[in-house]
Amino acid sequence: MTMTKTYAPRWSNKIETHLFRLIIKRFLPASFFRGSIPEKGERQAKTGDLNIEIVSHCWQYSNMLAYQLSSFVNYPPVKAQLTVTVFYSTDDKKTVSILNYFEQKSVNNVTWNFQTLENKKLFRRGIGRNMAARATKSDWIWYTDCDIIFHENCLDSLVEQVQGSQEILYYPRQERTTEMLEESDQMLSKDSKPQIVDINVERFSLHSRNKAKGAFQIVHGDVARSIGYCEKIRIFQTESKHWRKTYEDTAFRWLVASDGAPIDVDGVFQIRHVKKGRYTEQSSIDNVRSKIRRMQE
Repeated sequence: MTMTKTYAPRWSNKIETHLFRLIIKRFLPASFFRGSIPEKGERQAKTGDLNIEIVSHCWQYSNMLAYQLSSFVNYPPVKAQLTVTVFYSTDDKKTVSILNYFEQKSVNNVTWNFQTLENKKLFRRGIGRNMAARATKSDWIWYTDCDIIFHENCLDSLVEQVQGSQEILYYPRQERTTEMLEESDQMLSKDSKPQIVDINVERFSLHSRNKAKGAFQIVHGDVARSIGYCEKIRIFQTESKHWRKTYEDTAFRWLVASDGAPIDVDGVFQIRHVKKGRYTEQSSIDNVRSKIRRMQE
């Protein structure tokens, strides 16, 4: 059962988050904050065609989401039955328009599963991920972000890599990313009207990953159903008035005692962008984060 509580003041959230990150998890065992993980031999070792679920959140990222959903239309899986779960708010009109458009598209082996959430639930990503984990019927569930693109052979190569596997957590060994794009870049204007789009792969360069961070967590379905997603860590199931920084990704890896195992998955692309739609336009936090991203680039 999801431990969703009325949102706390912003300063209270910050204190509780840092208290957990820096102190509590150093002194209490992970098992105190989760249900029992099925033993390896108890997890299903599925082979052949698999059921895969992709889970993302969208808040004012419709221009990214257009690419992600298009990738499932352009490159649908052959070896998997795919469920595409997107959590969104009806207040985000552009995202609603994009989802309505794709929901009318019938794609072989793809099932659309678009879920509305109140803003205060959407803004704490752990809430939606926990809902998806508990409800999933998939063999593997991939927690991602809506700026990730599942390009040619991505999902079929994933199926090949996890054949018969009983591991808890995987991540793609490599991905391809753009440079940090400004808001004026043509690639970021593809939500002017709902449409099927594709990327110019020449704008992306290859990078390696070293752990199953936020948008690259591929979890065994039996594990997801058993422990949810940070379900017993109150701060990550607490509603919020603002989009919250996603510290729950680190907490999840701590709960399962793994940074994940790398696997070779084709066609994983990410659009990197300076301006984050999830923060209030022209707010101080938006300006500061944009400057930080430029410095990091």
